[in-house]
Amino acid sequence: MPPEELESSIEQQLMALMRVAVGLGAEVRFVKPHGALYNQAAKDPQLAALIARAVARVQPELWLVGLAGSQMLKVWSDAGFRVAAEAFADRRYEPDGSLRSRRHVDALLRDPEEASAQAVRIACRSEVVASDSSVIAIQAQTLCIHGDTPGATGIASVVRQRLEENGVAVCPWKSAADLG
Repeated sequence: MPPEELESSIEQQLMALMRVAVGLGAEVRFVKPHGALYNQAAKDPQLAALIARAVARVQPELWLVGLAGSQMLKVWSDAGFRVAAEAFADRRYEPDGSLRSRRHVDALLRDPEEASAQAVRIACRSEVVASDSSVIAIQAQTLCIHGDTPGATGIASVVRQRLEENGVAVCPWKSAADLG
C-alpha cells in the first residue's frame, strides 16, 4: 500500500473507532498498530512516523503503544506522543528484542505456566529469555496476551494470578500513573 494511502487508512480507521467508542459511552485512550504493521513499524522509523502523523491528525492526546525497546517508541516520543512500551506474555522473542515470527512453530507460548513465567520475569526482572536462550533486557509498562493464541483466556487467567502472587498490580490503564 502506498504510504499516503496507508496514512489515510489509519486515520479513517481511528476516526471510525472513535465514533463507535463515543456511541457506546467509551473512551479511546491509546492506539496500538496490529500485526505486520506493528512489527514493521518497530523497525522502520518512517513507517512509525507515518502512524504518528495519522494519529496526530485525529487525536494527538492519545497514547501510542509499541514494542519495548523498538525504534517506534523513540519516533513517537520525539513526535510529542506519550508512549507505553509493551511486552508479550505469549510470544517468544528473538535475541535482538523483536518478536519471533509466527512462521516458527515455537513462536507462541501456549502453555499458561510458561507464558505466566515470562510475564512475571518481564514485570519483576525487566528481562526475557530469547529463542537462543540468551537473556535480554526489556523495559515494559504493559503486557499483551493475543486473543487469537489458542487457550488465550486460560493463559490470561494464570498470568494474572502469577503476577498478583508476585506483587504486581494488574489494573486498567487510565492514566500515566498506572504505567508506573
